[in-house]
Amino acid sequence: MSISPSDSSIFGSSFGHPAVAAAFSDQQSVEYMLRVEAALARVLGRQGLIPEPAAARVAQAASQVKVDLDRLRAETERAGFPVAELVRQLRAQAGDEAGEFVHWGATTQDILDTARVLQIQESLQPVELAMGKLITRLAELAERQRGQLMAGRTHTQQALPITFGYKVATWLAPLLRHRQRLAELKPRLLVLQLGGPVGTLAAYGEHGPTVYKAMAQELGLALAAAPWHSQRDGFAEFAGWLSLLTGSLAKLAQDVLLLGQSEIAEVRETADMSRGGSSAMPQKVNPVASEQILAAGRANVALLSSMHHAMVHEHERGTHGLQLEWLSLPQMLTLAASALVKAVFLSENLVVDGRRMLANLEASQGTILAERFRDALAAVMGRQEAEALVKEACQIAQAEHRALGAVLRERTAVPLDLESLGDPNQYLGSLHWFVDRVLQQAGS
Repeated sequence: MSISPSDSSIFGSSFGHPAVAAAFSDQQSVEYMLRVEAALARVLGRQGLIPEPAAARVAQAASQVKVDLDRLRAETERAGFPVAELVRQLRAQAGDEAGEFVHWGATTQDILDTARVLQIQESLQPVELAMGKLITRLAELAERQRGQLMAGRTHTQQALPITFGYKVATWLAPLLRHRQRLAELKPRLLVLQLGGPVGTLAAYGEHGPTVYKAMAQELGLALAAAPWHSQRDGFAEFAGWLSLLTGSLAKLAQDVLLLGQSEIAEVRETADMSRGGSSAMPQKVNPVASEQILAAGRANVALLSSMHHAMVHEHERGTHGLQLEWLSLPQMLTLAASALVKAVFLSENLVVDGRRMLANLEASQGTILAERFRDALAAVMGRQEAEALVKEACQIAQAEHRALGAVLRERTAVPLDLESLGDPNQYLGSLHWFVDRVLQQAGS
């Protein structure tokens, strides 16, 4: 059984995305290659490099040809690439006179790379839409929960008090950076590839630069400084962005998993108790959305390595880097889109148990504020003595289930209101200022 996001009917809803899958389907891949061939013919016709009637006929044929996908698959197996057979079928559709001008001056990789860019451009639309929705929902959740006290944890242990709204803001902040990163990299990613066999456009003579610019305009793409047959940093950078995005989503999911453990029980993925059921244990409501986001994030880390290997091309055209990209990049994009959809689900359905958060906070017997007690005492008796006193008192408070302030009152006569130091609301530092900053950026 396959679990590829693009071809599994069982796992497709867990790790796939219909819009991305459609963009990278065989049929759509062929359509994009034909679109590039048609654009090339139109541009060459306008520049007088091929007869305009022939150019018009090629463009018309590209919109009408019924590609024999079975033959295309068979010939791709023989040739290693689909373009030669696609060009043969397009020439047959265009007829003898116009057919000879199909693919004029271009090479296989020009068509494949430009088609891939167009596929990415289409796939980014649902990705950006979902990312925008997630940012909005997390901002709303952070604002709504900004006063909900809970334990902040380091190394999985209670550390200092925070609010759940602050934690949500820390989930939101990297997404704002990812949104900015995508805007910055798109001009480097959504670029035309046209260079001919070695990237010199020699077949077009002195018209090469004009054709180069006109093709980009025809397809609505940006221009690289030069053809990038063997320069794969654009795709690798995009893959890195996909991995960063799913890594941030996986951090969110990991927090939800940990906060949802039975012994902590501060959040649940959803109020729908029918989700995440167990085949053996009726009481189980497993956090399946978070698990799937985590799996997608870790998978993209592994796939990113392939995209970096794919950067190593020999001379002006490489031997195997393209195939590595074919295997990795569509899957990375699909996993990222799927993870975003599930993160949106979490942001809209997360059940927050404020009473359990307070109960877990109070279970520390005030030791979660040991830093505050120590610093207050240090101002009176010196830091080292205060450190030793508070450390010993923490052990007693936890062992005897007593409030830290009360234990300290028994062991020192310093003129401090030790009990009042145990209010976690009074030790949140700049938390609300940071939340405001994140929310302000989210709305900008």
